[in-house]
Amino acid sequence: MLDAANYSPRLKDLYKSTIRGALKEEFGYKNEMQIPKLDKIVLNIGCGAEAVRDSKKAKTAQEDLTTIAGQKAMTTRAKKSIAGFRVREDMPLGAKVTLRGDRMFEFLDRLITVAMPRIRDFRGVSGKSFDGRGNYATGIKEHLIFPEINFDKIDENWGMDIVICTTANTDAEAKALLKAFNMPFNS
Repeated sequence: MLDAANYSPRLKDLYKSTIRGALKEEFGYKNEMQIPKLDKIVLNIGCGAEAVRDSKKAKTAQEDLTTIAGQKAMTTRAKKSIAGFRVREDMPLGAKVTLRGDRMFEFLDRLITVAMPRIRDFRGVSGKSFDGRGNYATGIKEHLIFPEINFDKIDENWGMDIVICTTANTDAEAKALLKAFNMPFNS
């Protein structure tokens, strides 16, 4: 039986026990607060043209994202009307969720160890998708790679954006942090 009060995610324990010390040694930090750590993970599904034709698509995307994240996803809405795309102001167009704390570590663990190996012809993620400030962004083409999604009940296949925000100051520090979590970089 798992004791919820004493439970800590596997990657969080790994970070505290080994990764922090390794990063401190590698980059020569003098202060513990300089060591990079994960800040948040933002997941986003944009429905696009499907949501314009059928308003239930955004609701389906929100439900799927809630299932994947383990936290209620928020519906994203159009900020202004665009006649050429048949988009009206405040029309639901997708869903997003921000993960922090234990849920963030749990999601990253499931992403790296379970979901990414299920991607067809997977050769790793790009090591060049950093923004210059220590944040990493990647996209996946199918949300079906997550085991929480029931393949039989899916009517639409969604792509998903995943942004991993860290407290690192440079891309090299952020890449070292994510490599320590076994992120499968291809370069």
